Amino acid sequence: MGFIDTWELRSRFAVALSQMYGTEVPAYDTLVEVSTAVNADFVAAHGDTAERLGSIDRVTAERHGAIRVGTPEELAQAARVFAAFGMVPVGFYDLREASSSSVPVVSTAFRPIDPEELARNPFRVFTSMLTVDDPRFFTAELQQELREFLAARTLFSEELLALADKAAAEGGLEDTEAEKLVELAAGAYELSTDPVDEGWYRKLEKISAVAADIGGISSTHINHLTPRVLDIDDLYRRMSDMGITMIDEVQGPPAWEGPDVLLRQTSFRALEEQRVFRFTDGTVGEGSLRVRFGEVEQRGIALTRKGRDLYDAMLAETDRRLAEAGEGTTRVDIAVEVWRENLPRTEEELRAQGLAFFTYELVGDPQPADNRSLNELIDARVVRAVPIVYEDFLPRSAAGIFQSNLTDAGTRDNEQQGSAYGPESLSEIIGTRIADPYELYEQQQEQSLRELRNHLV
Repeated sequence: MGFIDTWELRSRFAVALSQMYGTEVPAYDTLVEVSTAVNADFVAAHGDTAERLGSIDRVTAERHGAIRVGTPEELAQAARVFAAFGMVPVGFYDLREASSSSVPVVSTAFRPIDPEELARNPFRVFTSMLTVDDPRFFTAELQQELREFLAARTLFSEELLALADKAAAEGGLEDTEAEKLVELAAGAYELSTDPVDEGWYRKLEKISAVAADIGGISSTHINHLTPRVLDIDDLYRRMSDMGITMIDEVQGPPAWEGPDVLLRQTSFRALEEQRVFRFTDGTVGEGSLRVRFGEVEQRGIALTRKGRDLYDAMLAETDRRLAEAGEGTTRVDIAVEVWRENLPRTEEELRAQGLAFFTYELVGDPQPADNRSLNELIDARVVRAVPIVYEDFLPRSAAGIFQSNLTDAGTRDNEQQGSAYGPESLSEIIGTRIADPYELYEQQQEQSLRELRNHLV
């Protein structure tokens, strides 16, 4: 019997979820197979430069998942489960404000934060909580009905929570308990066979398909698992050529000749899944839901706050030009123009202008007591700047993926004042501070500079 460390628990958890989800949604396995082929072909074509933003082993194994919970209590319990796998909350995302459709959730992402842990297994889970108390979506009466429905269900067993707490406290578990933890944790996100109350589900679905998926069933489940690719446009073409219906466009930055920044995402459309329903007349029978989909991502360079301000300004300019454009002009066409006008065309220019995060490695022979500037050392090829991978998410892109897979926009009353949520309030719910992504990237960059200075003394 051996001790299983936190990172290995996380790796086993990711594999268990992937196997389970592939059984539930066979098209996911197809997505993984195509992603693997795209990555292998990209590395063969581009050599060493293909692995600038992560080794092929890491990229091929990489996944992020997405789940949805209904209450603060459920979110706090989910956090305890993720803590067992070395995954902490990073970033706050308000999808209510990022979409014109009815997406009544606020979110964070649970992931490792230490660079070594990320290199071992960078599994992330984007976790959304239903904002039951938001009057823009739910009347006072419906809020009460939702609270009663959600209070009656249990997503995470006491046995799972106890094992999770033990794993988090001890940095892992002995083999037998580790196996049980992974089994129970993956099982908590398995699609339930309990009959769905058809009348209740459809009542929520009229407001928001996302709300119905969270508050209309007796459990939670994986909404999607996302492999990572090195060329998302190639994957989009290959999936389309196989007859798989993809969403209309890739979300996030456009494909262009300059550096890849932040995150690009796309998915195949949500598939019709057979479920058991309990109908209003009391009978039980088959029906279908269309809520789960397969997503894929391409990760780029993490931007600084200055870089992110520029990115947001470019999005706004793209929206402005699109509103003025005539028929036949796509958002992507305009975005490429805006990118070419505003964003540096090389990684070095991004770095020099303070727009992106990098770590620094000593690769040449420094002079004794070398006091040359960082830029001089880079120019002399004594030091190499390595871009830091963006490990997080974009609220507009996440909302765009959600929205593109909805059957309709739902309803929202914008005359009402929305309930207030932010990083602080969500941190209180979870019981631990939500990490600021910028701070994490800054710490990683500064640590590499300190180590570099020590080598040059």
